[in-house]
Amino acid sequence: MYKYIKHFLDVIIAIVLLFLFSPIFIVIAILIKLESRGPIIFKQERLGYKGKVFKIYKFRSMVQGAEKQGTGVYSFKGDSRITKVGRFIRATSIDELPQLFNIIKGDMALIGPRPALTYHPWPFDQYTEHQKRMFDVRPGVTGWAQVNGRKEVPWPQRIELNIEYVEKMSFGFDLKIFFMTIFKVLVNANNNNIEKTN
Repeated sequence: MYKYIKHFLDVIIAIVLLFLFSPIFIVIAILIKLESRGPIIFKQERLGYKGKVFKIYKFRSMVQGAEKQGTGVYSFKGDSRITKVGRFIRATSIDELPQLFNIIKGDMALIGPRPALTYHPWPFDQYTEHQKRMFDVRPGVTGWAQVNGRKEVPWPQRIELNIEYVEKMSFGFDLKIFFMTIFKVLVNANNNNIEKTN
């Protein structure tokens, strides 16, 4: 039952946050356009609920065409493709704010497993049945794996943390993750990939 109530609450909260953060959206959009050519919003295909592919939205933090240069879609500490504005919005997680639109569309939740790329760590059909349990809920803007190491956690461990979230999902658990996320963002913890290919 909580899964259905959760989606309703997520949409209401996302709409309220969009209204509150609208000035930030405008400022960031202007700064992105002033610094570099290219779209304001970066769109990327991810795996969502039950493995369905959707396009996730982020503020663009890298130069135009960055995914076709160097390490592709993977970034790392000191990556020269990241713009000055991009470094700031990544450090503060402001680049994730456009995902509020994903929530309203029904693609995502505020809290849940972070959506994986369609091909990394592997395509959907290569996940084991146990691992596919992480797709039994909508992916989140933040999640249990994000507050337990985020990008510094190897993928097999991230998946297990995601499955643990699915098994324990509740209002109290979501509230705990929410406050842990705020702390992680404030201290900018675990925000760099441990490898260029991770």
